[in-house]
Amino acid sequence: MKSFDEYRAAVENALGTVFRTLGPVPDALRNAMQYSLSAGGKRLRPVLLLAACEMAGGTEETALPFACAVEMIHTYSLIHDDLPAMDNDDLRRGKPTSHKVFGEGMAVLAGDGLLNAAVELMSGSVLRSFDIRHVKAMEIIMRHAGVTGMIAGQAMDLQAEGGPPDEQLLRYIHHHKTADLLMAPVEAGLLLGGADDAAIAAGSAFAFHLGLAFQMTDDLLDVIGDAHLLGKETGKDAEQHKLTWVSVRGVGETRRDAEKETELALQALEKLPGDHMLLQSITRQMTGRKQ
Repeated sequence: MKSFDEYRAAVENALGTVFRTLGPVPDALRNAMQYSLSAGGKRLRPVLLLAACEMAGGTEETALPFACAVEMIHTYSLIHDDLPAMDNDDLRRGKPTSHKVFGEGMAVLAGDGLLNAAVELMSGSVLRSFDIRHVKAMEIIMRHAGVTGMIAGQAMDLQAEGGPPDEQLLRYIHHHKTADLLMAPVEAGLLLGGADDAAIAAGSAFAFHLGLAFQMTDDLLDVIGDAHLLGKETGKDAEQHKLTWVSVRGVGETRRDAEKETELALQALEKLPGDHMLLQSITRQMTGRKQ
């Protein structure tokens, strides 16, 4: 299995060619889409997809279009999340957010464009392969990103602003707003690699617990993190009266809950085929991070 940096380099290279496959996109729209897509970031989700596919016996070539699509969907969600009507953020990854550079209207269209381009990318892979696993992988990704997945979590997150502490609602939000877009690449990657239903279920459980721990850590960092390291403002959750794990459980319990979810993720990982070392390392780094 490759290293995180090797997988990430493969993703960066593939993302650099995406716009050549889309045809004549208007310059203003292309620039706005490219600005956010090339702004850096961990590339965690596409790396998870590539690693999961290889663990199950698949190839990087098969998985790359789906890995790029997941990153494009993630980036579109961040562009929309940063808008004044949502989280109203001025910085993302240490750079001005899309709407600060291109205006709100073009930022909305850049997000829309990345989502649709992601579907085009996956559809092209389906048409070239005529492999039912590619069809199922696209369905998995779009379902986890859709109105019963990530978008459902975002909707409930908006609705919960200013409301009373509610741990059950918060767990729903974390599941869908964050964990769903980690479950999608792991499930899709395993499927593309030829994993059976039991392995895909174990991978889904791994990514679910990783997602909860990841979001709990994010909630902690908004309170105790370094804004310079994070590349975005801190203290925004409390300022906007967001429902967060810290607001419900406090700093100490949030730390302990994140550690528990991390251990549950690692336990689920043991049920997967192949070499687990990279995903174990990713899990510990992502949930113990400072940025």
